[in-house]
Amino acid sequence: MTKFPYLRQDFLASIVVFLVAVPLCIGVAVASGVPAELGLITGIVGGLVTGLMRGSSLQVSGPAAGMTVLVFEAVSEFGVAALGVIVLMAGLLQLAMGFLGIGRWFRAISVSVVEGMLCGIGLVIIAGQIYAAAGLKAPESGIGKIAGLPGAFADALGSTEALTSLAIGAGAIAVIVFWKKLPKAVQSVPGALAAVVLATVATLVFSLPVATVEVEGLLGVIQPPGTDAFAELAGPAIWGTIIAFALIASAESLFSAAAVDRLHDGPRTQYNKEMIAQGAGNTVCGLLGALPMTAVIVRSSANVAAGAKTKASRVLHGVWLLLFAAAMPWALALIPLPALAGILVHAGWKLIPFAKIVPLWREHRGEALILVVTAVSIVAVNMFEGVLIGLALSVVKTAWEASHIKLEVIDKGAGPIQAYLSGNATFLRLPKILDSLESLPQDRPVELNLTGLHHLDHACRTALENWAARHSATGTEPVKVTEPEESPESEKVTAA
Repeated sequence: MTKFPYLRQDFLASIVVFLVAVPLCIGVAVASGVPAELGLITGIVGGLVTGLMRGSSLQVSGPAAGMTVLVFEAVSEFGVAALGVIVLMAGLLQLAMGFLGIGRWFRAISVSVVEGMLCGIGLVIIAGQIYAAAGLKAPESGIGKIAGLPGAFADALGSTEALTSLAIGAGAIAVIVFWKKLPKAVQSVPGALAAVVLATVATLVFSLPVATVEVEGLLGVIQPPGTDAFAELAGPAIWGTIIAFALIASAESLFSAAAVDRLHDGPRTQYNKEMIAQGAGNTVCGLLGALPMTAVIVRSSANVAAGAKTKASRVLHGVWLLLFAAAMPWALALIPLPALAGILVHAGWKLIPFAKIVPLWREHRGEALILVVTAVSIVAVNMFEGVLIGLALSVVKTAWEASHIKLEVIDKGAGPIQAYLSGNATFLRLPKILDSLESLPQDRPVELNLTGLHHLDHACRTALENWAARHSATGTEPVKVTEPEESPESEKVTAA
């Protein structure tokens, strides 16, 4: 037992992750326009292949909702038969990026962007799974999911089956929440696992009319890419899709890794190795004709929350997916979907950083704004573009804060006016600099001293030279510009 000190924790966590993964695998596959079993195959590969590799020890991989639109469009354009070769080539591209060391650049992700990502994903999960708990079809967009909730509740009130289904989902959430108040001995069984077992028993005993998991055989849907699929590579159109698959899958996986690292105190993610692990998994998925794989924050957060300590939990979750989906589909058919939806609603709630938003707003409003904008963008658009918006806003904020500039003007009433610029002169503060300089008297000579600048970008240098030329054009003597010490010229005169 000393060789596997965390076997018990990892075993129990793997069951929870397996239960969370089942509806995700099936739901993502159906939304992508492919057989549900292909989603399960991707989940199995995520556990047994990527799960065994180094990178992020507690991150769990499988089919992701963020890829559904891309996959649906690819299948519509090239067909299901070509999906395998697209995923295969995307996996090989990820392997190349990992070996080239590109993954480590994702370590620079802003904390506020990561928190915003967690918040946005949590909101989308909660909204989407409420529909699943009621047995209703959810709108495709994040905004549609949230805006349609009042109508969904109204529809559910008029249906006994929908109310029963909602009750099962609500009951599962209640079990998870109150499970932590029970004695420690009882808590040794994860609350999510207890919720599913109790919901399954209640459904069977009372013959409740709720939807359950439906799975058929896996072997019939495995379609390795054939010669016709590889022939598609001769056309340029498919390469755009392949590159999009590789970049978006990599970004989602490494953004997720940064988020997962904030959920636990264990080993940190090795980004390049995680990129390689994701590439290896997608290569295998491509050879099997399955869906593309990314790290999935829902499964990963459930894994951490359930007490996982090592990568054994994610490998075992792949084993359970293979065992139950391939050998015992009847066991999956007993699990009510609203109970699984309840687990996901609770997981989504845990991702929203309620306790951090208000203090962050009081102390760092710029960071709080980035968090909120990132979350709203993910809900309004999608995860990948929402994170890009958050990152762009973070870069702009950093650049703005780094552009501290001070202009000191000394006018003794006679002789030249002395203007001293210090700090960082970038294009972001250019309007302020020019406004101050252009307010100087036009009929007086000016000495502009730049030796106090730490940085002077091209835009500012050009603007200063143009201002000096305009000022000198009025007939006064040329503006005398003293450059920073690192400049090869200690003094420079710009004349009209």
